[in-house]
Amino acid sequence: MGYSFSGITLKERFRLSRFVSGEKAVDAPVTLNHRRIFILPTQRGLGFVLLIALLLLIAFVYNNNLAYMLAFLLASVFFVTILHSYKALAGLVVQKGRSKAVFAGEAAGFDIHINNPTDMERSQMQIKLQDTQNLTMHPQSVAHVTLYSITQKRGWHEAGTVTVSSTYPLGLFRAWSPVRFDLKALVYPKPARHETPFPQTPSAEAQQGFSQKGGDDFYGLQEYQSGDSIRHIHWKTFAKGLGVFSKQYGGEHSSEEIRLDYDLAPGHDIEERLSQLCRWVVDAEQAGISYGFALPGFTLPPDNGLAHYRKCLEALALF
Repeated sequence: MGYSFSGITLKERFRLSRFVSGEKAVDAPVTLNHRRIFILPTQRGLGFVLLIALLLLIAFVYNNNLAYMLAFLLASVFFVTILHSYKALAGLVVQKGRSKAVFAGEAAGFDIHINNPTDMERSQMQIKLQDTQNLTMHPQSVAHVTLYSITQKRGWHEAGTVTVSSTYPLGLFRAWSPVRFDLKALVYPKPARHETPFPQTPSAEAQQGFSQKGGDDFYGLQEYQSGDSIRHIHWKTFAKGLGVFSKQYGGEHSSEEIRLDYDLAPGHDIEERLSQLCRWVVDAEQAGISYGFALPGFTLPPDNGLAHYRKCLEALALF
């Protein structure tokens, strides 16, 4: 058993992954301290060291006291900057926020909250996931940042390592702190590109037969209500700034239903069939049709609305 220091063993303290990926993922807020903040010279800092070395060489060769004094002065600035670089991040509290479900191929957004409980302003800060955002924090303030990560496949997508860094005050050093949270987003299958007719179930056939009998005669407009099909929105009225209205057709009824079944979805493999089923769910919800849903071992009765829509997509994501 290794020696423990500040909550971690000596072996863990010098593990290389700590400097890149951070420590194990946590749920609780993380306070940046000496255990989590790392500092290394930047390219400018290395150039500064080279300048000091040249000044010392010149002072030695020519025995010039002024050159010695300048070299030692710059060296003192260099070492004092290390302390200020550490203070640029020390004391900040980083906390995870929420994430939203997305379709595969889209960027998942992860909310991160950074609290500056001190009376010191924090400038020249960056926070990075896959993209980097610059940040300046005033004393006693909280910053809310959304970081994005491109998703590749359905299922749970972990946020990964969030890196908070700063080059304050002179850009000679980069102080950074990699933080990992138990933060993930649900990724739905990517909807199929091509529109495919809904599966021919008895309800769908009855719906098509009803449309063919001419039961879709337009008879007027009514104010748009949640759940109305976006295909029925009267865009000309909306463009004139008169409000949002839905076109109403004679013979419309709420009993039309379809059944979206995995066994009826076309595709060469599981992912293609799930993708097509996802497209049917999206199209049925947008059309305002009541739809049943079935996967092997999972069935939902016909319904529509946001709650039903999310249940279907979550089942597809976790299948």
